[in-house]
Amino acid sequence: MILSQQQLDEIRSAITQAEQNTSGEIRVHIEKSCRGNVLDRAAFIFKTLKMDQTSDKNGVLFYLAVKDHKFAILGDSGINNIVEPNFWDDIKNKMQDYFIKAQFKDGLVEGVLMAGKALSDYFPYTSTDKNELSDEISIE
Repeated sequence: MILSQQQLDEIRSAITQAEQNTSGEIRVHIEKSCRGNVLDRAAFIFKTLKMDQTSDKNGVLFYLAVKDHKFAILGDSGINNIVEPNFWDDIKNKMQDYFIKAQFKDGLVEGVLMAGKALSDYFPYTSTDKNELSDEISIE
């Protein structure tokens, strides 16, 4: 196991907390390794988790391949069509600071919370918002 159950629970709690500010749907996927291009793999996981089926096309995947030191943040078209091109850069840079120190849980928690805050400007939470995707972390 890459992360302990307690660490996974903390990440899941961060997802729940982040989604209280936004209608955006956040998922985390963790693997030991990633063969090939990290963005291609993240896009495959995005579709596998049916993240492209949210009503507002505002799903966000945090993908991490621990052994290969690869990660990606992938937002759906509803997000990418309205945010500036470097929207994810601050989040990626902050997460990388943690990952360099092998603090994977802390990096994911920080990234998820930052994403929730950033997405709230574009996709604010409303009383009619439904949690369209599971907050569970997928692991391979």
